Amino acid sequence: MRFVDMIERKAEGLALSSEEIRFMVDGYVSGAIPDYQMSAMTMAIMLKGMSDVETAQLTMAMMESGDTVDLSDLPGIKVDKHSTGGVGDTTTLVVAPLVAACGGTVAKMSGRGLGHTGGTLDKIESVPGASVEIPLEEFKDIVRRNGVAVIGQTAKLVPADKKIYALRDVTATVRSIPLIASSIMSKKLASGADAIVLDVKVGSGAFMRTLPEAKKLASLMVSIGELTGRRVRALITDMNQPLGMAVGNALEVREAIQLLNGDIPEDDPLYRVCLLLGIHMLMLADLAESEEEAAAKLKAAIHDGSGLRHLKKMFELQHGDASYIDPQKINQLLKVNKLIEVPAETSGYVTAMNAEKIGTAAQLLGAGRATKEDQIDHAVGLVMKVRCGSYIKEGEPLCTMYVNDETRLAESIRMFREGIEISSFPKKVPPMVYEVITRENI
Repeated sequence: MRFVDMIERKAEGLALSSEEIRFMVDGYVSGAIPDYQMSAMTMAIMLKGMSDVETAQLTMAMMESGDTVDLSDLPGIKVDKHSTGGVGDTTTLVVAPLVAACGGTVAKMSGRGLGHTGGTLDKIESVPGASVEIPLEEFKDIVRRNGVAVIGQTAKLVPADKKIYALRDVTATVRSIPLIASSIMSKKLASGADAIVLDVKVGSGAFMRTLPEAKKLASLMVSIGELTGRRVRALITDMNQPLGMAVGNALEVREAIQLLNGDIPEDDPLYRVCLLLGIHMLMLADLAESEEEAAAKLKAAIHDGSGLRHLKKMFELQHGDASYIDPQKINQLLKVNKLIEVPAETSGYVTAMNAEKIGTAAQLLGAGRATKEDQIDHAVGLVMKVRCGSYIKEGEPLCTMYVNDETRLAESIRMFREGIEISSFPKKVPPMVYEVITRENI
């Protein structure tokens, strides 16, 4: 079997066999296939695509390139959720403890933030002592005791994805939908989940900029799930503005606490997306027979405080100072040198936002990373004062920035302003949720 022949066939738009795909993945991980040949293959896949079956086979080969997590000794259907990345996306810290409070089992492995997108692990580590590097048996014990734990992926989990992604990042093949789908799903499947709810973002702050792209990716990942024996649903949600009002690590933990404490209204976009994710997680886990029943259970877990108690217990079991998981004490983690309001320069309606630029503005303050090696400041970031559709008067604040290091403050403010469009007349606000993709409606 010659890899060059496989490259040539894929460049002609022909399908690869299961054996060829496994030969490719194993050969690249072992070093038998060099970077230059794999670069040619990823470009051929980007240009010619892959069938659903090919993508599922690629996903399985990548998944089996390293360790896999066996969660079979945990009770019930293990249900997970995954977001394709966004700004102000605090959903895991809300939904995971809520689902656990409703009887679910959420053993979740998450990632760190990079660029304009935030990472759940960085948010967890904003609480003193909290650890996300926990041995597997301890991780499972936490889930048994509390129904939920969130840790980082082990170093040996899906090594093929790490190596292929690094290559894609420098060969302009990141946006290949089959390669995105196999990257996400190989990690989810290797993490041991029985059921997965995917939050596929679309808009200015997302990898998928258009609705057709997002629907194609969501449908492909649901198909992969079905082909590999998992229950999978995908929500397509808007990322043309930050999902929550907070953009930053401890700031987003505070917002999660506020939502779980019942301090955020039900019509708020973050609340609505969290509720919908939780609904589908409960239904896939056979803990509710209808959306109405699932919604009632989740709202009850907010109103009786059990969702917040599960979040607090999770931080305690993961060695964090859980006393900070409190609507008032969390503010002690947000002490910064300066609070700076960014005023509107004109009166009018907020007709559009660029979520990527707003996320980048927070990153420039130190809330995120430009490279994986960068250190972050957990206290800094920004809190939005407006949403798309809001009317604002000249001089009123668009956001409040939490600042420690002023080195790039001017650049951050300029970037933030570029991300806000104010006009004399209102425009239609994009929907928060575009579509739910299931195996029945692919």
